[in-house]
Amino acid sequence: MPPVFAHGALRLYLLALLETGPKHGYELIKALSERFGGTYSPSAGTIYPRLGKLEEEGLVATHTEGRRTRYSITPAGLLELNSRRDELAGVENDISASVRRLADNLRQDIKDNMRGLRADLAATAEAARSSARAAGSTVASLAGQRYSQESDGRLREAEMLVQAFRDDIRVELRRHGGRHPITPVTLETVRTVLDQARISIRNSLD
Repeated sequence: MPPVFAHGALRLYLLALLETGPKHGYELIKALSERFGGTYSPSAGTIYPRLGKLEEEGLVATHTEGRRTRYSITPAGLLELNSRRDELAGVENDISASVRRLADNLRQDIKDNMRGLRADLAATAEAARSSARAAGSTVASLAGQRYSQESDGRLREAEMLVQAFRDDIRVELRRHGGRHPITPVTLETVRTVLDQARISIRNSLD
């Protein structure tokens, strides 16, 4: 996969994030993850060495709060940031392109996984039909009655599974939505997974 940030771009973007106010390293990682809609989250090993380099260059200052370190942009850092506003706009455009690329990759992974699931469901359904045909018709009436009862039970169980899934996902979405906005990537993931699941279930009913 192509790198998310071009050479030197993350360094510049960290200065831009600190322009809005002092932040802990974790807050910077979280801000970057949110900017990418959850499709990318930099590691501590990526962020902290760059912050250390910025501090060495006098562009960032640190303030210790207990065991945590808060980073803030210095006048020299703000001066560099102001001199590179045009470059920062290019970084923003690159981030938007990266978000689209990562989202496309995520959607493709979901589709590939769902394609495999559909194949497994189709194979299972065919095996079930073959097993039913092999059972014969010697006790057709009794078997038919028992099958009807079992089918009714499976129908109720399937409906309960669908209802439980719906309730569980709604709770998860509302819990997350209460803390963070639902991103376009999350919405697209829900739409893609549900569409593929609908197709798979319909195919298993044939």
